[in-house]
Amino acid sequence: MQQPQESEIQLFHAQICQALADPTRILLLYRLAEGPQNVGELATTLNVSQPTVSRHLKVLRERGMVSSTRYGATIEYRLIDDRPIQALDLLRSVLRDNLSHSAGLVDALNESTES
Repeated sequence: MQQPQESEIQLFHAQICQALADPTRILLLYRLAEGPQNVGELATTLNVSQPTVSRHLKVLRERGMVSSTRYGATIEYRLIDDRPIQALDLLRSVLRDNLSHSAGLVDALNESTES
């Protein structure tokens, strides 16, 4: 069996990162982490149009992050794996630390100009 080429691995990596790079898709992932939902429920919760939600869910489905199950006329979406949520939580932690550091720099600047 042939091993995947490094370029193929990098492409898959980039596609996963691309899926996580959109604010609406991040919100969708967090909502689906709470449990399965359909497009209408997600659109209402996020105050986003149903076509927009469907387009973003298609990207997440193509990247293997969500799955869909049809129940009559309704399609329910769910997370396939919790690890993207763990990755997003880790990135939020980094963001929080960066913002705290930046706030500390602003505070230091303010103190130096007041002196």
